Amino acid sequence: MIDLKNINRRRFMGLAGMTAAASMVPWKVRQALAATPLPAVKEEDAIIGFGHVGPISDEGWTYSHHQGLEAVKAAFPKAKYLEVENIPFSADCTRIYRQMVSDGANMIFSTSNYGDLIYEVSDRATDVAWFECDGRRPADNLSGYYIQHWYPTYVVGIAAGLLSKTGKLGYVASFPVPSVFSGTNAFLMGARTVNPNATLQAVVINSWFDPQGAKQAGTALADNGCDFLFGIMDEAAYLQVAEERGIWAAMWNTDIRRYGPKAYVSSIVLDWKDYYVEQVKKRLAGEWTGGEETLLPMGKGIDRDAWGERVPADVAAKADAVRDKMLKEGWSPFVGEIKDAEGTVRVPAGHRMTEDELYNWDWSIEGVSGLKV
Repeated sequence: MIDLKNINRRRFMGLAGMTAAASMVPWKVRQALAATPLPAVKEEDAIIGFGHVGPISDEGWTYSHHQGLEAVKAAFPKAKYLEVENIPFSADCTRIYRQMVSDGANMIFSTSNYGDLIYEVSDRATDVAWFECDGRRPADNLSGYYIQHWYPTYVVGIAAGLLSKTGKLGYVASFPVPSVFSGTNAFLMGARTVNPNATLQAVVINSWFDPQGAKQAGTALADNGCDFLFGIMDEAAYLQVAEERGIWAAMWNTDIRRYGPKAYVSSIVLDWKDYYVEQVKKRLAGEWTGGEETLLPMGKGIDRDAWGERVPADVAAKADAVRDKMLKEGWSPFVGEIKDAEGTVRVPAGHRMTEDELYNWDWSIEGVSGLKV
């Protein structure tokens, strides 16, 4: 049985005391293990594999990783590339990655978290450089990577709190996994800085890509009085609901405002290009070792999208003032006291949550409903 808690495929030193300059550098939960770098590979001999959870046409999560692959191809045109879409959470996943190794891949990126389904292959293919997005079990030949999405999410949450008339925010969730908990919590925390009475209702649809399910969830949230929709889906279904209902929406992954230009507020946008090019460069040069867990920070891999056409200038300015404080001063809003949905203090007063704690957040704060592990 697959542990859904560890299938958060979107994804760790603390930020406490970091400088403004350091805020623009990827943070590493774990530095490279004491391993010998894999030998150099000539570009023309390199075979690089990419495996995706969804279709590259989703205009969302998988599309963003495909764009990263395109950047790698442009940087290293002599290499050979393997790319597989729609890899299931089943034995077929293991078979697909085993086939990549058989085809001679010396570097493989899994753009989602598949856990043991990958490790069964990576633990044996020790001469291959492995990467697992949101991977949580580094090894000498495997590194994990993800993004600090909670910071731009908090910024967009401020805009939501200012734009919402009802104070009822809705969230279309994939699974009850850390990226959803940290996303809903950060979003509501941002909203509550301008509307202390704001609440957030989540609806879990048990899928990352299900336009029909996302549309039904968005409709149910709107029917329940939510006038601002947010979520973590790989398509635009609930944005279209917001457009039809005359309410607001913020998205994930990419700029898909064309599906709801009047409703669109912003998106939590992803950019893997620099990270992928850098890792391939290291592998070819014989400088790559595994064992790292890297979180790409806001401004370098993750950020908010340009504001939507109907977002008032004063709303954008108030939200961006906080974004600037994060980027320039290393400020974090995730400081206790923070209580969970049952009123129990989880983060004591004065404690600044570390990136590891934010990355592994698996409980809801006060005001969030609908999520259970």
